[in-house]
Amino acid sequence: MGQKVNPIGFRTGIMLGWKSRWYASKKEFSDLLVEDQKIRKYVKEKYRFAGIPKVEIERTRDEVKVVLHAARPGIIIGRKGQQVEQLQDELQNLVGRRINIKIEEVGQPNLQAQLVAEDIAEQLAKRASFRRTMKRAMEQTMEAGAKGIKIQLAGRLGGAEMARREKQISGSIPLSTLRAKIDYGFTEAKTAQGHIGVQVWVNQGIYEDETNGADAETGQASKKPKKTYKR
Repeated sequence: MGQKVNPIGFRTGIMLGWKSRWYASKKEFSDLLVEDQKIRKYVKEKYRFAGIPKVEIERTRDEVKVVLHAARPGIIIGRKGQQVEQLQDELQNLVGRRINIKIEEVGQPNLQAQLVAEDIAEQLAKRASFRRTMKRAMEQTMEAGAKGIKIQLAGRLGGAEMARREKQISGSIPLSTLRAKIDYGFTEAKTAQGHIGVQVWVNQGIYEDETNGADAETGQASKKPKKTYKR
């Protein structure tokens, strides 16, 4: 069997930063982790049409800063920012801490793997053809400027008796290359026949490297001459 690795977890701490940025003692750590999960789940369920691929959380002693990355921030903000204040109050009641919300707009939603996966799941829930849905999603992502995309569906596709997997790839998806900017998204489509798992990998290009090739060459360890053995 192949070893499946989440591309985001694989790059976290090397090319990517953490989605939760805070420090806690051993006693508090598990409680704060559950709190983070509650916040993310609540926001995703309440604003599932706002297109939120990522929720970042930072903590200080006094407050919790929640950064929402949204494709349609207007849905969250509301008229004159009333919705934000309401969401802030709801999250404060949920976790019992002071919440500070910041909203950032996602530039190109078609390049966000989580949003592509959620769009496919929405189409499958409306009984659309899974092959046509996959093809359309791949075309839109490649047109948006992606270097490659891979989509994998698993479940009772097309209402079949037996569950199976279907996979389509366009362009290049170098999963082992750390410098490759691979975004990963997963969700489940709730159909009448059962749940269908939707996995999406999007190659957004290469992370900008600060060092150039010449510096890398000089930084390499010098090669030692091969040992000669006397008989």
